[in-house]
Amino acid sequence: MTLQYDVNRYDAQGGFAVPQERPALAPAPDYRDAAGGVAGLEWRQAVDGPKPYPRVHIDRSIRITMSDGVRLRATVVRPANRFGQPVRTPLPAILNMNPYNRAVLDGLDHALHAPVIGKTVQTASGTMIADEGPLAGATRITRTFAKGLWDVFGINRNLVRAGYVQVLVDVRGTGTSHGKWEILGSREQQDSLEVIDWITEQDWYADGVGMTGWSYSAINSLQAAGHRPDALKAVFAVEGSEDVVRDIYITGGMPSAFIPLWLALVNGLKWLPNPATAVADVLRGDAYRWLSSRVKSPATEMPSLMWGFLTARDDRIFDDPYFAERDPQIENISCPTFTVGGWHDLFGRSATRVYSKLQMAPGRKQALIADGYHIDPGFGHERPYAPPRLDVLQRAWFDRWLKGVENGVDAYGPVTLEQQGGGWSCGPSFPRQEVAPRRLFLTEEPTGTAMHAQHDGSLRSSPASRRRSLRIRPSLRGFASRDVSQVTAGATIVLGDKFSTDSRFQEEAGLSFTSEPVARPTQISGEMNLRLNVSTTAHEGIWAVTVNDVAPDGTSTTLTNGALTASNRALDPSRSTYTDDGVLLDAYHYLTRDRRLPVPADEPVRIDVDMVPTDAVLAPGHRLRVDVYAASLPRYLTIVPDLIKARGRRQQLVLDPAKPSYLTFQTDGELGAAPVPIVTATAQQG
Repeated sequence: MTLQYDVNRYDAQGGFAVPQERPALAPAPDYRDAAGGVAGLEWRQAVDGPKPYPRVHIDRSIRITMSDGVRLRATVVRPANRFGQPVRTPLPAILNMNPYNRAVLDGLDHALHAPVIGKTVQTASGTMIADEGPLAGATRITRTFAKGLWDVFGINRNLVRAGYVQVLVDVRGTGTSHGKWEILGSREQQDSLEVIDWITEQDWYADGVGMTGWSYSAINSLQAAGHRPDALKAVFAVEGSEDVVRDIYITGGMPSAFIPLWLALVNGLKWLPNPATAVADVLRGDAYRWLSSRVKSPATEMPSLMWGFLTARDDRIFDDPYFAERDPQIENISCPTFTVGGWHDLFGRSATRVYSKLQMAPGRKQALIADGYHIDPGFGHERPYAPPRLDVLQRAWFDRWLKGVENGVDAYGPVTLEQQGGGWSCGPSFPRQEVAPRRLFLTEEPTGTAMHAQHDGSLRSSPASRRRSLRIRPSLRGFASRDVSQVTAGATIVLGDKFSTDSRFQEEAGLSFTSEPVARPTQISGEMNLRLNVSTTAHEGIWAVTVNDVAPDGTSTTLTNGALTASNRALDPSRSTYTDDGVLLDAYHYLTRDRRLPVPADEPVRIDVDMVPTDAVLAPGHRLRVDVYAASLPRYLTIVPDLIKARGRRQQLVLDPAKPSYLTFQTDGELGAAPVPIVTATAQQG
């Protein structure tokens, strides 16, 4: 008999489970680390327990003038006494730079904290449990209201009452701030630094600034930290990005349907006056300046994006200095930084890469990555052995690095992962230390597990035995897939399993290659690369791929994905990732206009499709699968000139013993896979 932790029981304090004596098939993982143990209970009590200050004081009328004369509008939230008067004690400040209009943040604040409505919203979202069935997707989204995400996104009253001042700013050209929206550009970054300087000059400020936010605000926080302002002491960033081009803008050279929808949303919100200050803005003349700014740039970047999509004559449809200016300089960050990500987030590539690029000791840098999407971070938190709520982790992080509280959060993690197909765990690094590179070849032999697909092939330890071409056609089945859920930030998971956990509908349009079942739990962790030998009858090829976990009942769940147009196959070896033995694990493509390569008709070319890094476990009896598609709309769109080049094309995956197609990945098992041969980086590019 072996002592294991029973995942269905808590101790009296609601913490980790009581050891139960029962038979064990394998050593029990120590899930307690992910929950934070006793320290995690104390962090939660600090947020949910009594606060030093009974109320908050909110001033939504703040005006901050930048060095070029443009005026930004801000909300300052300060601790207050029981009469609602702001306290005089100087305190640390938390800054959130946001493009989504403070009027929206005010609405969320009222919804979550109004005496009746707020209690109803949080109670309903916290108790609506439907982990399976038609309501599972809706449950994931609604539960975020009780898991701290919206406190990180907007006004965080609990944080302020604990002794912080919160400053929320409409970034230039959005909300009620004046000027032209620059979408994370250099002037906007300069604004962040000037707002930090402004904070340090206020009589309510002392002891340091922290930056926080979700999505855009997380990117903004990482950008500011890369400039190393003296007063910035800590960052807590939820689902940010270090490379917006490859994450979502033009993944594999293909634009994303998300970007025009998102631009339309922010451009629409910037025309919405803030009701809390509307009258005063008219009387002071601010309304005229605001309206003048909007008229000069009514739909920022949307015309240029459309022109580039239609003609390819705008450089922003390629990787361009425009984007290099906007990518955070992660290597320059020196302040303690906690990042939160998701395997199927819009910025899934960045979830692990931000952590790996941070040049500081583990503990001062931390990463938490869930099996989720952009819209549901925190969904699975505060369950047995799962991490604390996001607002609890945020508070612990700022208490440690802004107030010097020795609360143990620097010993948390430092890499906390929700493993796909498994549970939560903490470890010292990513990928997991026990994995090693392996290679599985795509072969034509059927497995009988994917008869619904265009081709049922195998993943084996040796290449195909003979040359054969497998034709594949574009399809619209990607509209019901995990790909579309990723590009809609997770919104479509409410539509059912086809959009989250069962890819068989999409696979009917693909070429499937499946491994033998594993006999024991098998880890897959880290970067992976899919080398394909492909041809097309036209002068462009459009390829989308997924790697899946296939259950014994046939359910095929996407673990990771990638895409590439054949003309963008050129690799930048200086930024690609190789093992110590020179094996390509993560392909970094140039995606620039001048690095595109010709695609000869009916002549095979070799492409390397980089995947979103991931962490998963295959249960006994499960298999690994590679799916290859000629397209995956609307996750990956094709610019019109490329679509014309590919007009009437017939695409083929060419299985050739001399030029094999194979998946290089990292695992602690065999899966029938061959160890990767030692090769040079130059040979890998061939």
